[in-house]
Amino acid sequence: MSTWSGERVFVTGATGLLGSWLVRELVEAGADVTCLVRDWVPKSELVRSGTFEEVSVVRGDLADLELCVRALNEYEIETVFHVGAQTIVGTSSRSPISTFESNVRGTWNLLEACRLNSKLVRRVIVASSDKAYGDQAVLPYTEETPLQGRFPYDVSKSCTDLISLSYWSSFGVPVAVTRCGNLFGGGDLNFNRLVPGTIRSALAGERPIIRSDGKFVREYFYVKDAVAAYIGLAEKLPDDAFCGQAWNFGNEIPLSVLELVEHVLRACGAQALEPRILNEATNEIRAQYLDCTKAKERLGWSPRYGVDDALVETVQWYRDHLGL
Repeated sequence: MSTWSGERVFVTGATGLLGSWLVRELVEAGADVTCLVRDWVPKSELVRSGTFEEVSVVRGDLADLELCVRALNEYEIETVFHVGAQTIVGTSSRSPISTFESNVRGTWNLLEACRLNSKLVRRVIVASSDKAYGDQAVLPYTEETPLQGRFPYDVSKSCTDLISLSYWSSFGVPVAVTRCGNLFGGGDLNFNRLVPGTIRSALAGERPIIRSDGKFVREYFYVKDAVAAYIGLAEKLPDDAFCGQAWNFGNEIPLSVLELVEHVLRACGAQALEPRILNEATNEIRAQYLDCTKAKERLGWSPRYGVDDALVETVQWYRDHLGL
């Protein structure tokens, strides 16, 4: 991690689940971190951990190109982690325009700011998602799987991905794209998501709610493993052998919603609780999971946590946070 000592780093989405843990790791490694913060989130892990007091903060929105250009220039940014996005599928279905503004316009604004500050910026990591692949007949997804999002959130990530790779191919912006499975871990304050929602219900002795029919299949990826993946990939840039490419990261363990809920309830010691299945989910893909061979072979990366070990840590975070 000595790579990061004194490195001037810019992180978008710093108060979110991934951003909070990423910033914390970078600060501990000695990086000089500047965070773009749109909304004040006092319960964020970034604030809760005290990391917020150790970073520079730029207040504003990714939709503001001039702000992005100014921030990179004035803070003399060398490394950019773009993990800021509207990440909730249900929100994107209710408000697709705001999702496109955040995820698509926000991405091209930031990349344009990187292009305009090319004498400073040496590497850029952009968070896409396994959702960018869309619905596919052949699983698992590899990096060669076509991007064909159809629903609003999925389309926003397909666009994020394509725009990012275009900036490498067209302008030489030293960018690499990450495509991860469903992230979970302590600090996720979106309780309509499966893991935090199930934990909160279980700790309160209430039946957890499943919006779908429980048969949707996903890969659930611990946030600490994701942070290690992002940092490890960034350390390979700006080597041309790693720029201008997408990289899958996950634990390669596909689970149905019901199976994941069983794991969560066991971690909470609440196996007796029976989930309430609403079967109301719309605009979601039935099955998604990743092949991470490329990252393992070329980056020497592999996840450190199993699902159950990660859930034990995650449940403890929520016990502390909720006082339960």
